[in-house]
Amino acid sequence: MAQEYTRRTIMTGAGAGALIAALPSSAQSIANSNTIPDLLTRQFEEKLRLFPELATFMGLDTGERSSLRRSFSDGDPSYVAKAQQTIAAQLRELRATPTVGLSDEHLLERDVSIFDLEAQSALHAFPYNGISTTGPYGPTPLESAYQNASLMLRDFHPVDNRDDAEAYIARLGRMGGIIDADTGRVKRNAAMGVVAPRAVVEQMIAILTKARDVDPASDGLVKTIETKAAAQRLTGYGERARVIVAEQIKPALTRQIAALQAVLPQASDAAEAHVGVGRLPNGLAYYDACLRMHTTTEMKADAIHALGLTQVAALSTEIDALLKSQGMASGTIKERTKALSATPTQAFPDTDEGRAAILAHINERLDRVRKRLPEVFGRFPKTGYEIRRLPPERQDGTPFGIAYPGSTDGSRPGIFFINLRSTTDWPRYTLPTLAFHEAAPGHLFESGLQIGSGELPLYRRGWFFNGYMEGWGLYAEQIADELGMYDDDPTGRIGYLQSHLFRAARLVVDTGIHSRGWDRERAIDYLLENSSMTRDGAASEVDRYIVMPGQACSYMIGHATITRLRDEASKRPGFDRRAFHDFVLEGGAMPLAVLERRMKAWPST
Repeated sequence: MAQEYTRRTIMTGAGAGALIAALPSSAQSIANSNTIPDLLTRQFEEKLRLFPELATFMGLDTGERSSLRRSFSDGDPSYVAKAQQTIAAQLRELRATPTVGLSDEHLLERDVSIFDLEAQSALHAFPYNGISTTGPYGPTPLESAYQNASLMLRDFHPVDNRDDAEAYIARLGRMGGIIDADTGRVKRNAAMGVVAPRAVVEQMIAILTKARDVDPASDGLVKTIETKAAAQRLTGYGERARVIVAEQIKPALTRQIAALQAVLPQASDAAEAHVGVGRLPNGLAYYDACLRMHTTTEMKADAIHALGLTQVAALSTEIDALLKSQGMASGTIKERTKALSATPTQAFPDTDEGRAAILAHINERLDRVRKRLPEVFGRFPKTGYEIRRLPPERQDGTPFGIAYPGSTDGSRPGIFFINLRSTTDWPRYTLPTLAFHEAAPGHLFESGLQIGSGELPLYRRGWFFNGYMEGWGLYAEQIADELGMYDDDPTGRIGYLQSHLFRAARLVVDTGIHSRGWDRERAIDYLLENSSMTRDGAASEVDRYIVMPGQACSYMIGHATITRLRDEASKRPGFDRRAFHDFVLEGGAMPLAVLERRMKAWPST
């Protein structure tokens, strides 16, 4: 989801310092289907204690869970060991659960939970893999303990009363420790020969230095609590936060910068042949585990690479024909789409007014598609969805956008933050597809249905699987096309096809980097040629793939699976597209392999 991804860190949980409750070594007297919800409910509560950010993110840190609002992740070795022990114990419990007599839904819930825990356990077998951050490297421009904690406090931690304000200060007071834990991981991984490529490390040093050098009184973490507390007529919190930032957080950032500078001599240069995880200890096996986690399939790197090449060729042919229909017949697809982007009807001025115009155009397209959605959906989310500009201080190192669903109670809408660092990244013809992918009928629509569902138990509302979610985002673009959103907008349809071309190119680039020894420049060149991106944009995306192996493959594989399942279902008597969509969405996110089994039992008539 564009962090797109970052649906990832908070959704999968980002750690916690709370002690983990003791777990039984095996299931006890599980004799009927009613025990599956009981077991998974308890395991979900254990997950919330492990990952209190998830509780805040879902709006569940209230009442008996209110203490979680004061907790934060802690990536030190003792925490990592506790998290791994909990995951292993939960997996033993589920595997020991008898399947005889279970309902179809409870079998599905057991299968989904086992897949999730097995995929996590497979990654934990590699000592350099993260718990509180994704990938093998620790702090990166895309994600770090400092960035994740700051995001949680600024965007999701509520301050509705004095207790909330005190919880904010308590969490702020833990940030120095979690930054130091992240720094410790840098040192431990470097001792194993695991260091991010030089370009990534240098970017991270620059980002952290910029954050550290902000006057504490003007720091976003201070301003956030100052503003939120003042709205509740609470005083003194800004000064308390300033002291913590100045005396604890800034020194911890300085220590992290020093640690990253110290490992720079070990960092591979962009000119070297291989910047992927394949160069790490047992790296190809690690990449296989990453692909399984993110795609939720058994597809291997070679098959994914071949699929990407086939799709790139087919989509390029279709885009070429559309460009020719617009009188643009000369030059490569890249040259022609670049020329299209620069035309007065497509380019937005690189000003605040231009950025406001981008947001207005996106929202106009959203209003248009909303009116047509009842034709293909019978269920709608309770939460609203918004598209906002990513705050300028968070633009560097962040991909083109970050999406977060709303809260379970509907009090917080789903939000997509679009990175408007440069308006040249967003020609007009690309914006409709962005709106459909990120908001409706894409991610915020789909996740709003899941998180706000009154029919699904809480543990199912907390399921997040990239293959399903990112596949749905691309499939949502297809739905918009089928609803005629591009019938009077041929250049918009070029943008739609380019969106799919970009995701197909990712299959090639991600597998090229991690399993075929591609260097950074080769990956940038390939993505640049097969997308509408600028070189800076392509470089930012490639760095994302380098530090988050496998995640970029989930989009096209998910889309191909959902599309194939619909094609197969459409051959049944009485097939109804609206009923198909409702069935796919009503179960919530799940591994694609489990979705396939569920679809086989779907009564389409």
